[in-house]
Amino acid sequence: MITYTEEKIFTQRAVQELFLSVGWVSGKYPSRLYKALQNSPTVLTAWADDRLVGLARILDDSEMLAYMHYVLVRPDYHGQGIAGKLVEMAKEKYKDYLYFEIMPEESKNVAFYEKHGFQTMKDGVAMQICNFSNRM
Repeated sequence: MITYTEEKIFTQRAVQELFLSVGWVSGKYPSRLYKALQNSPTVLTAWADDRLVGLARILDDSEMLAYMHYVLVRPDYHGQGIAGKLVEMAKEKYKDYLYFEIMPEESKNVAFYEKHGFQTMKDGVAMQICNFSNRM
């Protein structure tokens, strides 16, 4: 059984293991990652007993814009609806904001977010500055 919470009860190690399980570079910076999550307005988590298996991080300006920075689920828990539940929880929390946005970093994830009501921004283009090297 999967349980969900908005309480920040995760440990640095649990977060690191989750991020590394999906191959995200953030997991290589465990103290920075943990601090970032602790300082984020909303972090939704999914648990299988005492194991962190999913997480969604949402940043917001407290009134108008919320940005779902990421949603991730351990690969051995894919296909159980965990990511969808985290997205729906986030949508409910931010339903009164004017904008609720996500920028999928991989085009293969677009269909998942469309299934949950997100639409591609007309003429939108993703942009970023990347201040790290994958060669660690």
